[in-house]
Amino acid sequence: MNRKDVINSELARIDGAHPENDVTINKHRLMVMNPFRFLRGSASLFYADIKNGVIPLSDSLNAKALRTFIIGDCHISNFGFFTEEGSQSDKVIFAPNDFDDACHGPAAWDVLRYLVSLNLAQHYCQGVLANSYHSDALNSNQIGLMQVATPEQVYQAQQAFLLSYIDTLKGIIADPNLRQKVLGKFPKGHVLRKAAKKARNRAPLGKDFFIKSTLAKAINTTSARPVFNKPSQKLKPVSAQLRKDIISQFSAFVDDCILDVAERVGAGTGSVNLKRYYLLVGPADYASSADLPLCHLVEIKQQRVAAPLQHIKIETPVNSLNAAHLTLVSQQKMQNRPDLILDEVVWQDAHWLIRSRHHAKVGIKPEDIAMAKAGNTIGLLEYAQCCGYTLALAHSRGDRRSTQFEQAFSEQLQLEFTTLIQCANNYAKQSIVDCHLLHETLIKKT
Repeated sequence: MNRKDVINSELARIDGAHPENDVTINKHRLMVMNPFRFLRGSASLFYADIKNGVIPLSDSLNAKALRTFIIGDCHISNFGFFTEEGSQSDKVIFAPNDFDDACHGPAAWDVLRYLVSLNLAQHYCQGVLANSYHSDALNSNQIGLMQVATPEQVYQAQQAFLLSYIDTLKGIIADPNLRQKVLGKFPKGHVLRKAAKKARNRAPLGKDFFIKSTLAKAINTTSARPVFNKPSQKLKPVSAQLRKDIISQFSAFVDDCILDVAERVGAGTGSVNLKRYYLLVGPADYASSADLPLCHLVEIKQQRVAAPLQHIKIETPVNSLNAAHLTLVSQQKMQNRPDLILDEVVWQDAHWLIRSRHHAKVGIKPEDIAMAKAGNTIGLLEYAQCCGYTLALAHSRGDRRSTQFEQAFSEQLQLEFTTLIQCANNYAKQSIVDCHLLHETLIKKT
């Protein structure tokens, strides 16, 4: 089977639509926008390539002693700002924020995939500057004022990520209480300082809560009690019967009254074809906008088998849990203080994850870290260090009884430091080729 057939068959298997035949699925059109988007939408291909030796990870990195709870789809945009304990808290932190493909497996898989994403983030930004790729974050006037990280700066950021990760593991060996640390404050001039301030302003006690929070942007407060803004680019109405069914099924899992229901559309890249709904939760006797801080969003999202487990069988009982339950357990393990609303249920013959939508959620795009105005410092290295620190914390929380994982993995990473970076950069080149191959398929189709 040639590479194009490998890509098409894998996407057909995971998305239920073959790129050569189906013209309805938007995910594939998103993936060909640039290789970074391709990586985000092809996590299952990444693990097929590990299994088939396209990615030549050593047996040592797959050893049982180096396994823990992992993100599964680890890349630069699956880290960001949110409030601990979901919408029940005002404490904003920076950490991994997507656990849809989480499971128990080799930590090296997360580390490698993140290293690949650093390379592809720079490649994408270079393409934006050259007008090869379109940016949703910057207009043409802004692009003309920007500079992009060099390949050498990418390599330095990859090194900084690994060193930060290793140093954090060593710190936990010396003091296991370090696992309880979180990252939330940044010095003046740091690449994440403005994003952190933006997130804090969107929390319930922040000055922008009523206009910029996830809640505020999703609802209309002009009626007697708040309702979702629908239809919109992100939300669409549900039928009266479906609304009734959802309220009946999920009221027991939330902490107040379900005021409204909407279907979420167009979310993410890897899971845009999975159903998800938003619940507007708040007091039944909502009286005015003064009660808005008592309201919050809850998402119910259809789950499928974690990407690593679609191709590689890892002998551990926890991975036998249904997809939503495994995501729940993985998130609870990896976060210091996980969402207070976090559950799973079987509904409509599928497994669904129930979780908070954070008021203050702020994500990170490649343009935020691999580009900067001419004359300013590019923050790619600083960002990589923060991700290395928080990923090591998340991995280390998988087993808080000992530091055996930290000892074994820190030693192995030091032995394979340069090899891992080289492996990541080689796979980034493969992802660029793969993106073009998928693009050829879609052009042929149309």
